[in-house]
Amino acid sequence: MRFLGKIILLTGALTLGPLPAFGQSFDKASQAYIKGDYAVAVEHLKTLSDLGYATAQFNLGTMYNDGLGVAQNYSEAVQWYSLAAEQGNALAQSNLGFMYQDGLGVAQNYNEAVQWYSLAAEQGNAPAQSNLGFMYYEGLGIPQNYSEAAQWYSRAAEQGHGSAHHQLGLMYYKGEGVSQNPVMAYMLNILAAAQGHEGGRNNRDIILKVLSREQVAEGQQLATEWRVGTPLPSFDDFSTWP
Repeated sequence: MRFLGKIILLTGALTLGPLPAFGQSFDKASQAYIKGDYAVAVEHLKTLSDLGYATAQFNLGTMYNDGLGVAQNYSEAVQWYSLAAEQGNALAQSNLGFMYQDGLGVAQNYNEAVQWYSLAAEQGNAPAQSNLGFMYYEGLGIPQNYSEAAQWYSRAAEQGHGSAHHQLGLMYYKGEGVSQNPVMAYMLNILAAAQGHEGGRNNRDIILKVLSREQVAEGQQLATEWRVGTPLPSFDDFSTWP
């Protein structure tokens, strides 16, 4: 239902600073990370982080969170995530929200978690969108609102987020915040199961037993045809329900 997006951007495109010095140092950090020289990667990331580069700060926070090249230290992770998050880095905002939600390296604070999840979710970060959906669903740090939960789960699900597929599937099965549709629930759990989500596999098999042969076929077809980045099926797309 929620997870810490441990995403290292060392091999991705730089998102900050066109300065050559930044690029060269970041490349060195990337090369060291790929080789498994985590301590060297941390050295380069610290230099860049001290200069205020948000991408480096996020990655340094992740190194501290995972204990790569340094002793695992959640408080240090929170410090670097915070600096990057305040500069608008969506990945850092998402991870910082998780740290506040679970009380890792910082006092547990659901209100803070919702704040950071919201900022990241508005930037399109799928883990944050899914986690924000979870907060709305459970009423943690924000009034419980199934409709809002379904909306955020949907946005994450459209990006291919497996946990969001699973959670949204449960909501469609129960009719919480959305019109009840077990065929849609089945389709979503097929998608979750395809990503290795255990809950998705279990729910897929449970829902299968209550559907007609025609409903099973339709759910499977819709799951096969759906593509990441496209809208989820609407009510009008179903011929076997209600």
